[in-house]
Amino acid sequence: MIHKPLEIKTLSYKGKVVFEKLTMTTFKRIPKLFKDNEACFMYINKGEFSVRTQNEFISFKKGKGLLAKCFNYFSETTNAQREKSETLEITGILLHQDILREIFPFNISPKQNNKYNIKKVEIDALLFNFKESINILLDNPSLTDEPLILNKLKEFILLISKTDNAPSELEFLSGIFTPVEYDFKSAIENNLYSDLSLNEFARLCNMSLATFNRKFREVYMQNPRKYFTEKKIKKASEMLSSQENRIADIAFECGFESISTFNRVFKTHFEKSPSKYRLT
Repeated sequence: MIHKPLEIKTLSYKGKVVFEKLTMTTFKRIPKLFKDNEACFMYINKGEFSVRTQNEFISFKKGKGLLAKCFNYFSETTNAQREKSETLEITGILLHQDILREIFPFNISPKQNNKYNIKKVEIDALLFNFKESINILLDNPSLTDEPLILNKLKEFILLISKTDNAPSELEFLSGIFTPVEYDFKSAIENNLYSDLSLNEFARLCNMSLATFNRKFREVYMQNPRKYFTEKKIKKASEMLSSQENRIADIAFECGFESISTFNRVFKTHFEKSPSKYRLT
C-alpha cells in the first residue's frame, strides 16, 4: 500500500524533483520515501522515525539529519514514536547523478564509498539556515527558476561534503553513489527478529521473492518461513524463563506482528500457551 502524504511541496530541475517537503501521518513501515535511483538527505522537521537497512536499525528525531545512499531500505515508526507524534514532516534534497554532473565533474569510485549506507547528521547552523532558505522557496515556488535551484543544490553539496568530513566535494560525490555491500547472511541475521514479511526481506536484499527464497535455501538449507518461526519461538521460550518479561513485550521483541499471532504460533509449536509454558 502506498502511503500518501498529507501535503507535498516540490521544486524540480529538468523534470526531476530536487527539493521536497513532505507532511504525512505516521506509519508502521514503508519503502524508502524517495523512489528513484538517487541518494538523498532529509531534515526531520517534526516527529520521529527509524530506518531499517541490511545491517542497521537507526532512529531519527526532530532536528536531526539523514544522509542516505541509493539502495533499498525501509522507513518505520515504532509504537513509542507514533505515540509521540501523529505526523511526520521532512525536508528532502534528492541527489541525482546526472544533475550533479552539470555542477561537478566527478566519477563514481568504490574507493570513496565512505563506509556507511545511512548516516545520522547533526544539523549545525549552516545546514539549518540552508534548510530555512529551501523551505522559503518551497513555500513560494514563484520565486524560483532552474538556475536558482541548481545554485542551491551546489550550495548544499559544498556544505554537506564538509559535514561528511570528506576532503572535497568531488570525493564526497564519488562515494555517495556507491552503497556499501553486505552479504546475504548478515542481512538475514541482523533483521532476524523483525516482523518483516518475506516480500519485505526480498526487497531489503534487492531481490525478487523467488530469487530470495532460492538464495535462502542455498545458504540455510531450509524454508525461510520455517527458519524465521523456529528462531523467534526459541528466543521467546528463553525470554519466558524470566518473570520480568511481559508476554506482550516478548511477542514484539521476537518479531511477531501481534500478541494473538504469537500465542497461536507458540501454542502450535509447544502445545501450550506462553503463559502456561512459563509455569512449567
